[in-house]
Amino acid sequence: MRRLNLAGIATVATLFAVSGLAITACSPPPLEGVTAFEGGRVIIGDGSAPIENATFIVDGSEIVAVGPTGEVEVPAGAARVSLVGKTVMPAIVDTHVHVRQSPEELTQDLKRRAYFGVSAAMSLGTDIPEIVAMRREVIPGAARFFSAGLGITAPEPGRSFAPYSTPYQITTEEEGRAAVQEQAALNVDIIKIWVDDRGGQYAKLTPDLYGPIIDEARSHGLRATAHIFALEDAKGLLKAGISSFAHSIRDTDADDEVMELFAQHPEFVLVPNLGGRGAPTDLTWLRGSLPDDEIAKLEERNVDQPEAQAAFGIQARNLVKMNDAGVRIAFGTDGNSPWGPHVEMEDMVEAGMSPMDVIVSATQNSAAFLRMENAGTLTMGKIPLTEHRVLIGQSVGTIIVPTGAKHSFANLRWAQAYGRPMIVIAIYSAAISQPIATGSPPKNTL
Repeated sequence: MRRLNLAGIATVATLFAVSGLAITACSPPPLEGVTAFEGGRVIIGDGSAPIENATFIVDGSEIVAVGPTGEVEVPAGAARVSLVGKTVMPAIVDTHVHVRQSPEELTQDLKRRAYFGVSAAMSLGTDIPEIVAMRREVIPGAARFFSAGLGITAPEPGRSFAPYSTPYQITTEEEGRAAVQEQAALNVDIIKIWVDDRGGQYAKLTPDLYGPIIDEARSHGLRATAHIFALEDAKGLLKAGISSFAHSIRDTDADDEVMELFAQHPEFVLVPNLGGRGAPTDLTWLRGSLPDDEIAKLEERNVDQPEAQAAFGIQARNLVKMNDAGVRIAFGTDGNSPWGPHVEMEDMVEAGMSPMDVIVSATQNSAAFLRMENAGTLTMGKIPLTEHRVLIGQSVGTIIVPTGAKHSFANLRWAQAYGRPMIVIAIYSAAISQPIATGSPPKNTL
């Protein structure tokens, strides 16, 4: 790919744009593959203030310049697209999902996520080898796929993980280390463990079991992430060297001891995966993207739930406390609902994080957690993937909508703060078709 002599940024990008945006050629001969997008608001994804009335230039599949309109030189012959009244942000990266267990179903799941603006997703702990083998495969019109393979838990007799695959259930150090070795041989991205007695129903992994698992993972160059519930388990896992939590502390408020442990582990990553707020919310933004019967199922659960509200309160206080203390917050949804990230982002704002902090969590921090060097922010030095290309095409449901459309993401609090519908910069290589409903609630507890 040729390089334009332009100051700016380089990143992988595919632009989904609403149908009807004006694309005009300059008077010189067209400059093939080069497009200037002008007049929109650009959110970089690193926490810096949005660039109002920005221009960014795409050469093939790479953004090569970005800045305030008037400060970015548009090359002669470039096509020009007006984004006036719209906002551009990096695509969402979801670091905690669960996917169905055949290649065909996985492909559908990843395409549905792309439809809702998710550029990458990591499945945590319920994947068979055939699914793990699809890691990093470039699937046209789909989010990139990362996988923890099969995770490790203590025996949970009678508990079903359907429709996902059942993880290892171990009782000895040797079994734990062997499980890590088997998953490492599959080149998984991370090792997942569960440390949760599910409300006293089961025994849970103890330090003498999860410590060697974390150690074995490290010996293979892998990090370990833990599904947790209780404060005391969080402390034990931090002392054992866990790299991240796939849920936050949910039984009580975080105390000074655990906050000190977080401070001692600056590379630690928290993926909060908040539980539902337990209060009715507006679901009209999903109309047109989901079948009516699927929305009806969601509405049945869209009622006041006092116990869920109390549980959410604990998680919300802990999230804000950890975010304010500088704990690195990434983003995950837990489950297989492709629209779930937009619910989670709204919930994180409702918990008390700022909209910009939530966007950074779901873009820059999550891409860094997945070690995606070419995604997450619209900043200097991103490396393009040449198999992807810029796509100027049809409106894709709620990703891009005309101002005032009834299902605009602007009715979500995290987007509302910026006042305009979102355009999502992603790394897809083909148009996204209408998604099929998953039949899954927005949030699970896997």
